Amino acid sequence: MSSSIEESPIINSDIEHDVTSSHRNLIEAEPVEETTGWIKSRTVLGIMGFLGFASVYAMRVNLSVAIVAMVNSTAPVPTNTSLDVCPVGPVSNNSVPQRPGDFNWTVEQQSVVLGSFFYGYVLTQIPGGRIAEMYGGKLVYGLGIFFTAFFTLLSPVAAYTDISFFIAVRALAGLAEGVTYPAMHAMLARWIPPLERSKFAAFVYAGSNIGTVITLPISGWLCTLEWGGGWPLCFYIFGGIGVVWFIFWLLLVFDTPQRHPRICPKEIEYITRCIGPHEDKPSMAIPWLKFLTCVPLWAILIAQCGQAWVFYTQFTELPSYMNNILHFDIVSNARLSALPYLTAWIGGILLCIFADWTLAKGWISRLNSMKLWNTVSAFIPAFGLLGIAWAGCDRISVILLLCIASTFGGAAYAGNQMNHIDLSPQFAGTMYGITNAASNICGFMAPYVVGLIIKPEQQTLGQWREVFYLAAAIDLGANLFYLFFASTDEQDWSRPDNDDMTAPAPVESILFPES
Repeated sequence: MSSSIEESPIINSDIEHDVTSSHRNLIEAEPVEETTGWIKSRTVLGIMGFLGFASVYAMRVNLSVAIVAMVNSTAPVPTNTSLDVCPVGPVSNNSVPQRPGDFNWTVEQQSVVLGSFFYGYVLTQIPGGRIAEMYGGKLVYGLGIFFTAFFTLLSPVAAYTDISFFIAVRALAGLAEGVTYPAMHAMLARWIPPLERSKFAAFVYAGSNIGTVITLPISGWLCTLEWGGGWPLCFYIFGGIGVVWFIFWLLLVFDTPQRHPRICPKEIEYITRCIGPHEDKPSMAIPWLKFLTCVPLWAILIAQCGQAWVFYTQFTELPSYMNNILHFDIVSNARLSALPYLTAWIGGILLCIFADWTLAKGWISRLNSMKLWNTVSAFIPAFGLLGIAWAGCDRISVILLLCIASTFGGAAYAGNQMNHIDLSPQFAGTMYGITNAASNICGFMAPYVVGLIIKPEQQTLGQWREVFYLAAAIDLGANLFYLFFASTDEQDWSRPDNDDMTAPAPVESILFPES
């Protein structure tokens, strides 16, 4: 049985005076907050962060719906005569007439268009986190969403101009959005007490799920309208919402509690007692070599890669499975595609509230809590995929298993997702950028590997079982590595009074290691 107080080899008298250490809260009872006012300043941060992710994901996924209305022709649908498939059900009437699109893009061109966003998205993860650490996350996060909105508004014009221009604009939107997650991570390290981080992160980051749930059906409806050309409205409306959000973000949110002009004195006192005061001091140079040799950071990275593989398999490839194997009609497929995002949002918040509650009660140490919930977020989605593999042609079971897997996948926010802050509050944004970039690269590999397994002209249940087995094995193996090597101990290179880490960081240290 684990102790309610986690032992750390670096606990000593220096930590009592270390303003960046969150481990103080593991050896002392967290103070009770007595904030006055009708809403806390960090609650405003959470709401605006939630709406920001909802907005930016709306601009991210709208193309997946709009492209159906944009293209005029696609490759012919392959026939499947194999016996290892599900029978085709009765054909339903489609009440919405299919209109010809404006562009004659090939299937290969459509794939490049859909993937162009991610070409830029991976590149700004690490710089975005580092800049947020050095100069604050408010403008980094806000401008990331603003420029994503700008390029989204430009998208229809770019598409009508030339497909290459459109691809470039989508890649630039990805560059802008790539800074959002690391920047928010850096802000949470400065604003949120340790015992609130799991549920707070689950709420803020779950804005991406709500944005997707809302955007998919609305974009489908907008594409059927005659006014405004139909599909361009998907870009104009959601891009406009992003610009409006940016204005409110500038007015309501600040980099640190100490810089907030309207924060309640008792709230800032509570935050300061929990995580220490933030001081405007020269930033430390990035210890790249320390990152490379930090086994707990590798544990986070590998765990996120495994979860990303399952995520991309579920949400990128399962629609194809439901269409080609289970033979869902287009309308039903579109409606069901939003359902797992909704269950992921609900499950993630509820599970993380429970996780923080058990921590506050002292029933489990922080390290064991992260290992437990990371295991939940890996095992249940993995076995959900195995269940889908053996559900065969049972449509109800497949949808039910998909929703269950998505629900418990949200437990990752109480697992590895906030682990970076424990290892080093000073470099939380940079480290999140590293692991998020790596996990997205692994995520891009998943559809490619699926394409090697699945034969488009002859898809079978057996082929798809191999896809699901592989995804489950990768996720479970990654979680096993996390169980063995994860840690919540703040690393010795995190603190500015250690070795040669006290030198001010030059601008080039954002991308280059210290000599």
